[in-house]
Amino acid sequence: MRILGINGSPRGAASRTRRLLEAVLQGAAAAGAETGYIDIADHEIRPCTGCTLCYRTGECPKSDDFAAVYEKMLAADAIVLGSPNYIDNVSAQLKLLLDRMADAIHCQRFAGKYGCAVSTAGGSGADEVAAYLNQTLRVLGATTVGAVGVVLGPDPDALFPAEEQAYRLGTDLAAAVREGRRYPDQEAFHQGMEERMRFLVEAHKDEWTHEYDTWAARPKA
Repeated sequence: MRILGINGSPRGAASRTRRLLEAVLQGAAAAGAETGYIDIADHEIRPCTGCTLCYRTGECPKSDDFAAVYEKMLAADAIVLGSPNYIDNVSAQLKLLLDRMADAIHCQRFAGKYGCAVSTAGGSGADEVAAYLNQTLRVLGATTVGAVGVVLGPDPDALFPAEEQAYRLGTDLAAAVREGRRYPDQEAFHQGMEERMRFLVEAHKDEWTHEYDTWAARPKA
């Protein structure tokens, strides 16, 4: 069982989001998971320009660190995404990664994976950013098990109980992977996404040849 954490904060060792994310990974490790961690700010990821070449070939023409990070995500059984709230959204560093994953959405590459999210904020919006990250995981095909968001401006010590909550989230994430846990509401969402993406890709089959071949080789649910 491999669980990968990706921190969107650019603050390195000073990142409080990192502390939450590491607590999730510690909980998962205590429950028997092999864990990995990525500070996305340590990697060069260039913006998506909407060239659609990945739709046709499955590869991005940009020469940067995206492919290496994406490969680790594909190899994981579960993914933990974390970001501080920067003006009601994730950090620019993490958004660069997510924006490069349109092909993964079209092909539902994270189907069968699990995930969760954490977020910190100075004044507000931590829960909303964590919810956005979980929604992104679901759109990619993963099943999410929960989130931790904490607002630290009024009370910096709120990080301590949030870390405990994040640890428990990590143990639950590992249990979900081990059990192959099912969430009927999310299963309905995933079925709808599969149908939408199949239809979209088939409508562009002459242009999006890689994605069409991917779906053609996959049995229908």
